[in-house]
Amino acid sequence: MRLNKIFIINCIAVAAVWLISPGCTKQLDLNTRTVITDPVFWKDSSDLIVGTNYLYTSIPDFNTPLDDRYSDLAINLSSSGAFNLNPVSDGSRPIPSFDGQWNNLYTFIRAANNVIEKAAGIPDGPMKSNCIGQARFFRAFAYFRLVRTYGAVPYLAKTINGSTDPALYTPRTNREAIVDSIYADLDFAASVCPQADKLPGSTATAGQPGREYGRVTRSAALALKSRVALYEGSWHKFHGAPQFTGTKDPAKHFTIARDAALLVMNEGKHSLFTKDGALSYQNLFRYPGEGYTNNRENILVRLYGKDISNVIASQSYMRTQLSDGGNSASRTFHLLSLYADGLPAGKSSLDSNGKETSLLTDYRNRDPRFVLTSFKLGDPAASISGGNPTYGNTYHYHQQKYWTGQADFLASPNIFLDFIAIRYGEVLLNYAEAVYELNNSISDADLNISVNLLRNRATNNDITKLPLLTNAFVTANGLDMQTELRRERSVELAFEGFRYWDLLRWKTAETELLKPVLGRKYFSSGVNYGGATRPTLQNGYVLYQAADKRTFNVTRDYLWPIPTAQIGLSNNTLTQNPNW
Repeated sequence: MRLNKIFIINCIAVAAVWLISPGCTKQLDLNTRTVITDPVFWKDSSDLIVGTNYLYTSIPDFNTPLDDRYSDLAINLSSSGAFNLNPVSDGSRPIPSFDGQWNNLYTFIRAANNVIEKAAGIPDGPMKSNCIGQARFFRAFAYFRLVRTYGAVPYLAKTINGSTDPALYTPRTNREAIVDSIYADLDFAASVCPQADKLPGSTATAGQPGREYGRVTRSAALALKSRVALYEGSWHKFHGAPQFTGTKDPAKHFTIARDAALLVMNEGKHSLFTKDGALSYQNLFRYPGEGYTNNRENILVRLYGKDISNVIASQSYMRTQLSDGGNSASRTFHLLSLYADGLPAGKSSLDSNGKETSLLTDYRNRDPRFVLTSFKLGDPAASISGGNPTYGNTYHYHQQKYWTGQADFLASPNIFLDFIAIRYGEVLLNYAEAVYELNNSISDADLNISVNLLRNRATNNDITKLPLLTNAFVTANGLDMQTELRRERSVELAFEGFRYWDLLRWKTAETELLKPVLGRKYFSSGVNYGGATRPTLQNGYVLYQAADKRTFNVTRDYLWPIPTAQIGLSNNTLTQNPNW
């Protein structure tokens, strides 16, 4: 792959219009997005392509899996062996004056609006509507992330014209109106953006300018629409005052989520990555899973490049967050994962909790996804000393989703693995959950075209390793279908940044985030931990944080606080979220 074959902007060419790509600098100049307004620049569709390229820096990146540290799923072990609990997770966060997430998302919205507005003055051509569709996709994505985090926010459909523009003082817009605008943007994007098979299948193949691998596709717009609608349907169904006000209509949103997901499924442009057999789930997040030609599960990815001479962006996630433990698993992941008989801890005859005899006990007779996502004794590992190290004795759960080996560990931050922002596996889960929540039931036929495809991939079609999910199985074993669908989502999408937001929309954070945060079973004898200090324990398991140190304010914590500086800048037309 050469940089001139992909859509990330060449640094020299962009300097003239003050648009800086991540391949040119590690930190974007936040002022550059406001100056592409010179009528000399916006002349034809090629200028629109350049303006649109910047928006691709808003695609979720390797910071996204760190959202799981807000939840009960992950913990940061990377600071000299300390147990670092996230203040969002334990309820101790203060109200911030500034919030980079708020500022960055509105910066991207401004850039998207600018592309849309400037397109009006450019002659019609094959790329004009496509660029507008891409801009509307990214505007929708930014507003969804704002609404998910803060609830109702100011909706700006045009660029702000100077410091006297009244739009600077826009109050909160009705949440339902914002979500409807998100749907409209995504519908437009789906109508004008190409199908995935109409673009090159990887960055190794050159595409026409504006039509390269990594661009927004029809499938990406529909998949994101299903994600947004599933979130909103859950918010309507499970939440009340003070987080939810207005008329509830969960069926509207669940129907949209179901139908958008089903369109992606029926159009046949995507499928699960299964080419590596029993290792397919693990390799989906490694180099074998890169590209669309090689892996049709990829719907939208954040590109990082190919090698040191073809850098788009840098990332060190594998070293800092996996090998060094910055995004390690808590015992929650172990307890969520099923046993080989399809039953959870507490119901399975294979349940080994409290019966551990070695560091390998946890991994026996388990959902293969738990095993493939977790480091276990003897697995290939990484070390600054080089060689061929293996994973040793520890009382932590290190997870290895997106782990690519010793060579990348030593090369960090020059790691060129792409991040999967949207994948087909999520679409299948969105479909199954939306169907269930619409009817409080789901047929075996719907399970077979969604959840059970994921289970078959995990087991390489061997149901002795994990049976398929059926209504008869749920009934016979005293299970609850809603719980099992949520479990399936939590395990399949673990360490991809979904767990915290799912707990919020399900309104279960008030239960799950109050539980103690635990690690592995600690063996007082028979295991050499290499001189590591004996940790604090609870019932024999490593205790990261006791339940009495964790809080969750039900009337406050389902929405994040608005940064106080933004309230001040709005002349107080922007109000704070309830009970902050």
